[in-house]
Amino acid sequence: MMQERDFLYDEVEQTKTRFVCWIGETSRFDLAITHSEHFFGKILVLNLLSNRFAIIGPDDFDEPGYIAHAFDLEDEAAYELEGYLRDYIGL
Repeated sequence: MMQERDFLYDEVEQTKTRFVCWIGETSRFDLAITHSEHFFGKILVLNLLSNRFAIIGPDDFDEPGYIAHAFDLEDEAAYELEGYLRDYIGL
């Protein structure tokens, strides 16, 4: 028997996903970066190695330690990832 659900939304959308992997100075990064209208211009970044993700936009880089916290990274690895994402977003 199907139970009733009160959905807040149920949408289907075409997205663009980029898969990128590199070995930095302190860590390996294996990311899936998804562009969707659902996130109002922000990107969904998934770290495929740690199963952590964050929805990131330009304003999130103004929050100290956001990338380190979101992806549970040490400072040096977070600095590398933040540098890549800044370049990717075009900051």
